[in-house]
Amino acid sequence: MAISDPSIPRKAAAGPSQKFGTEGLADMARPSRITHFFMAVVSWAERLNLRYAKLGNPPVYENSAFPWALEIEREWLAIRKELDEVLLRQSELPSFHEISTDVKSISSDDRWKTFFLLGFGVRSEHNIAACPQTWRIVNKIPGLTTAMFSIFQPGKHLPPHRGPYNGVLRLHLGLIVPEPNHKLAIRVGEQVCHWREGKVLIFDDAFEHEAWNDTDETRVVLFVDFVKPLKFPARFVNWCLMNLALFTPFIKEGLDNHKAWEKKFYAEAEMLRNQPRH
Repeated sequence: MAISDPSIPRKAAAGPSQKFGTEGLADMARPSRITHFFMAVVSWAERLNLRYAKLGNPPVYENSAFPWALEIEREWLAIRKELDEVLLRQSELPSFHEISTDVKSISSDDRWKTFFLLGFGVRSEHNIAACPQTWRIVNKIPGLTTAMFSIFQPGKHLPPHRGPYNGVLRLHLGLIVPEPNHKLAIRVGEQVCHWREGKVLIFDDAFEHEAWNDTDETRVVLFVDFVKPLKFPARFVNWCLMNLALFTPFIKEGLDNHKAWEKKFYAEAEMLRNQPRH
C-alpha cells in the first residue's frame, strides 16, 4: 500500500494530471518519420486511454483493485532468494542507460542497475533460466510487458520525469528496502510513497514521478509493467500500439544493447565455470 508523507521536502506537481509526451525523456524525439508518426498516434491514444480507463486514472492505485497482487506478495521470499544469487555479480550488471539509451536524460551514472527477465514483451532466456521462480510468479500478472530487478545504489536520485506511454501501469515489489524509511521513497504526482519488503506498490508512471535512495545501502525492487485495464475501443488501440512499439528505434536499440550485454555476461560466467580447479 502506498503511504503518503507530505512532510518530505520534495518538489511536487501542481496537481494529479498527466502531461502528454515524454517529458523528462527528451532523447526520445528521434528525427525519423516513423518515430514522429508513432509518437503522434501515441499522443492521441493517451487521451483515449484516460477516457476509457476501467479503474479510473489515479497516480497510485489501491492494491485491492488487482486481486492477483496478494499472490505476488505471498511468494516474495522466493523472488528474494533468486535476487540474492543475481546480486553476487552486482558489479557486472548493466546500468539502465546502457540498455535504454533514452534514459540518459534522467540517469547517466552507474547507480541504477538492472536485470531484465522481460523487456517490452521480449524475453531474456538466460536471465529467466537464472530466476525460474521469479518468472513463474510474474506470469501471474495479466498483460505483463516488462519484468526486471531495479537496483538503486546509495545516493541515487531520479529527477522528476514521466514515462513514455500511459497504456501500461507499473508495479514495484519491495525486495531489499533499507532503513531509515524517510530517506528512501518515490513521489508520484503529489503522493510520496515508501517501499516495504514483501509489499506491492502499483502506480501510473505517466504521472510526473521521481525516486531517491538517500540511505547508505542498496534498494532493490521487482519492477514490472503491465497493460492498463481499458474498455473498448482504447483496449484495442492499446494492443495495436504495444505490438507496433517493437519496431520503434528506441526499443529496437534497447533490445540490441541487452543482447550484447547478455552475451558477454554469460560468456564470462561459462569461462569461470570451465577454469581448472586446484
